[in-house]
Formats: sequence, structure tokens, C-alpha cells
Amino acid sequence: MTTSYISPLATLRTLLPDATFSLDRWNGFERVSFDFQNRASHLVLPPEPLPGNPWLWRPTFFDAWPSADIALIQKGFHLAYTEVLADYASPTGIRHGKAFHDLLVRAGLAAKFTFVALSRGGLYAFRYAESHPEEVAAIYADAPVCDFSSWPGGQGKSARATAEFNQVLHSHGLTEAEILSPKFQPLNRLEPLAQHHIPLIHVCGDADDVVPLDENTRVLEKNYRQLGGTIEVIIKPGIGHHPHGLEDPTPVVNFITKHVLEIS
Repeated sequence: MTTSYISPLATLRTLLPDATFSLDRWNGFERVSFDFQNRASHLVLPPEPLPGNPWLWRPTFFDAWPSADIALIQKGFHLAYTEVLADYASPTGIRHGKAFHDLLVRAGLAAKFTFVALSRGGLYAFRYAESHPEEVAAIYADAPVCDFSSWPGGQGKSARATAEFNQVLHSHGLTEAEILSPKFQPLNRLEPLAQHHIPLIHVCGDADDVVPLDENTRVLEKNYRQLGGTIEVIIKPGIGHHPHGLEDPTPVVNFITKHVLEIS
């Protein structure tokens, strides 16, 4: 690592004196694992950190299709994770994420980060960015859910995911009508992101029958462009919801490094 780099681990130990930290390797990189507010959390350290310590945040599916994450860690980004999957972007989950963000900033990471949001992670990424747009440098969303009524609500082409939809109702404490309302959907609440010039890149399969492209990313893309936002959409012909990512993640890596390093 660069001689001026101070690992966040020492500061995290000071900030969380009662936490237990474990060290291992994740895809060849040093990983710090710990519980934060009783939730499993990870921080992967790059071999040569970039100035300012930029970082990625995966809100869900930490180990799934990590090719872009690995390439960006190799370029000097940190990678962070804390368990928020079951919150479905509820206020409780957003509050936990805010505390996690603030913890990592106090530990020496950049004030702004980049979301790496797969599938339902899109709900969290867009809701967090709506609530705290000043903290988000960019969003990479891969086959993202952008509308609760599409998934898990099943109001369009996709079948309702009943167990997951019940979790949404429980975590938010709202009625079905409130959850399905257009005004509740992340793809209709993009103004704060556009006002803060958050660039978005989406990677989607055009044969996705779980999170249909035309109910999620295409609607969000149209809405964001109308607001003057920057968004790039990469389509994978004939591909469904899986596999996520690109065989060669270079377009995603270039997009993130270009936009994030421009503002750092």
C-alpha cells in the first residue's frame, strides 16, 4: 500500500471498542469483517488505495458476480457491505446505512461513495440516494428493481414474490396500497439525484422476466433524462435476470472511475 495510507482498521477498532474484528482474504484482497449495530459488515481493502480513499458500497448480495468490484478494488477503491437486504429500503434500513456511512467516513474513507446495486439492491440504492444524495458519487445498478409494484409486487409481467412482498409490508409498516402507489416508487423520486448530478450506469438483460426491463430501468431512464440526469444503459441481448454483470466489466469500471475521480 502507499506509504501515506492509514488502514481504516485501527480507527474502526477505536470507534467500535466492543466489536470483534476478523481478517481474511476475499478474492485475493484483505477483508475486515465485523458486526455493526448487530449486522454483519465487511470492508475490503485495496492493495494500492487511490488518494482520498474512494469506496464502493454493495447493499445486497456481497459475493454475487463481483467482477466489477474486483476490478475497481484493484484500481484502488475500497469495498464495503453491511446487511440491509431484509429491510427493503425501509427507513430503518436507511438509518442503519447512514450510520454505517458515517462510521466509514470517520475511519478515513471518502465522504462520497459509489453504490454497486444488484437486483433488489436497486431499491436500497435509489432510496438511500434520494435521502442522502450529497453522499453518493455514482450508482452502478445491475438488473435493478426500481419499482416495488413490479417486483416483488407483481403488478406487471413478473409474478408476485409473496414472501418478499410480505417482508416489504412488514419492514415499512405500510399498507399494500401505499407500497404499490406510484408516488412511493424509487423511479418516480429521482429529483434529488438529478439535482446532485449523480451519474447512473445500468446493466440489464432484455429477456429479464423477474425484474422486467421495461417496467424498471427503461422507466427510470426516461424519468432521469427528463430531469437532466446522466444515465448510461448497457443491454445484454437475450439475457434474463441472471447472470448479473458483464463478461468484461471494463465499461462499468471506466464509467465509475471517470465520474468518481472527476469529483474527488
